[in-house]
Amino acid sequence: MGIGFTIDTPLKVSHLGIDSVISLVDDILIEKLRKMYCEKFELPYQEISDKFEDFRAKRITSYLNLINDVAHKKFEELINSAHNTGKEIKEYLSLLPNASHLKEEFEKLTINDLKSTEIKKYLKENLSMGSIDVNIMTKVDKDNYTKNDKLPTEFNDAHAALRGYAMSELNSSVILSAGMNPRLYSYLENFDDFFPDENGNIKKKIVLKVSDYRSALIQGKFLAKKGIWVSEYRIESGLNCGGHAFATDGYLMGPIMAEFRDNRQTYINEIHEILIPALANKGREVPKLNLSLKITAQGGVGTAEEHQFLMDHYKVDSVGWGTPFLLVPEATTVDKATLEQLVAAREEDLYLSDISPLGVPFHNLRGNTKDMEKQKNIDKDRPGSSCPKKFVALNKDYSEKGLCTASRQYQHLKIKELDGQDLTEKEYTGRLNKITEKSCTCVGLGTSALLAYGLDTKTEGSGVSICPGPNMAYYSKIMTLKEMVDHIYGRGNVIERTDRPHMFLKELGIYLEYLKNKIEESRESMNKKQEKYLLTFTHNLNEGIVYYQQLFGSLKGQFGNVKESVLTELTQGLKTLEGFKMEIETLSLSEV
Repeated sequence: MGIGFTIDTPLKVSHLGIDSVISLVDDILIEKLRKMYCEKFELPYQEISDKFEDFRAKRITSYLNLINDVAHKKFEELINSAHNTGKEIKEYLSLLPNASHLKEEFEKLTINDLKSTEIKKYLKENLSMGSIDVNIMTKVDKDNYTKNDKLPTEFNDAHAALRGYAMSELNSSVILSAGMNPRLYSYLENFDDFFPDENGNIKKKIVLKVSDYRSALIQGKFLAKKGIWVSEYRIESGLNCGGHAFATDGYLMGPIMAEFRDNRQTYINEIHEILIPALANKGREVPKLNLSLKITAQGGVGTAEEHQFLMDHYKVDSVGWGTPFLLVPEATTVDKATLEQLVAAREEDLYLSDISPLGVPFHNLRGNTKDMEKQKNIDKDRPGSSCPKKFVALNKDYSEKGLCTASRQYQHLKIKELDGQDLTEKEYTGRLNKITEKSCTCVGLGTSALLAYGLDTKTEGSGVSICPGPNMAYYSKIMTLKEMVDHIYGRGNVIERTDRPHMFLKELGIYLEYLKNKIEESRESMNKKQEKYLLTFTHNLNEGIVYYQQLFGSLKGQFGNVKESVLTELTQGLKTLEGFKMEIETLSLSEV
């Protein structure tokens, strides 16, 4: 969901029992929001400036504690509202699935005209807050300096963010995304809250966002050797998602979820054989029973039928919805102009780009104001950003301290280097565009929150980056929280279009387009490594399509209205793949 769009979402939805995630990338934005909320709720505020020792971690801890305190107060107010009309409680219950026993029980209590103290007692025992989770992108772990002196590793950005969370009062989860960072994973050992007690309780749980089973197993074993248990694997579609997209080698979401489902118990047993001795060797408490493991899924889910199918067929514990909530102001924080752009967006406006300085494919909204700002700099012959925050200043080609590839300094040096090469006009233009297309996303993804609340953007500028998934094309209005939740549980429908493809087909289409572009990139100079990668990718996609053919061919009663069209599209996908395979082989032969 980017950096700023859910920066204060727990204050909006946690008291209603909805889990949400705060990104810990931008401590400057976090400090601005902390000041704003302290003023709003009349709480004491003391600025944590960048002159403070360990200021990044302290800013994060202070903000998370503030959010936690205010969210708990809102939840208490909700419980206490039962002695009035119970309107707020009824709103809470109306968001739950129809099958929830809480609705029936509450109605019985109110019909029997019980005392408000008894109703409150029941609510306290049965209602729960949504978890206030945090996200750390493991690779956004820039080294930091005091003047020219490099600080120890624990002051790196991701390490400081982890410490800020670990020192907070939250009882929740940290979602680690963007791949494995061994140094950061090892740093978890420094904090008691990440270890289980003898009853298996863990105050701060580890959630890993993954896109294949093999990487999950590798990371799970690595952490288990340190006595750290992964409480949840969050399977995300490699390409049919929002934000950064970590393409698998052609593995599709359905087969990946099936592998997790079929190996869940084997995994739990295997990891416990590593975890228990590790805890004992550290003198830590050893749980009496096996710890619980959640498998969840997200990426491109758009209907109640798809949601329920993932729950039933793949036995996932929950299904995540992200992108459509950008159109729900009661849940996320998006400025008015960007909201209007999202409402109007169609398939052609939502594309997989190369604008991220991390060098990872990034879902982008065509015409966003940050990209317009970038183009103005290019037109003025001053490409690149001033790089005011430097969170992704990770490239060390020209400086040991690191530069961001979207920065003016880096692009100036790169273009100067390019000018010294003997290139054709076509080659030069192509490479120049590759340099200048990088956008200052670490700033742009947080600016929307500042604009939404009328806060100062002098440092950041007014350009907004936003990273909705392809699913945004099928949502075309601003929605209430109730409307969105009703859509998720099949009590309503907010998608007006009738041509939305099944989530598995949408992902397949994006993967085919991705493969097509990769073949195009290899057209001028195919080597053995590229050939192997492309053929492996093609083989895995082929296996995935065959899996879907068998799956949809055997379904009875589910997806009945789209089953035949899905099977037809899958057959066409195999033909397209066969053409790609022949093209790869032809390109390979031309290089011999």
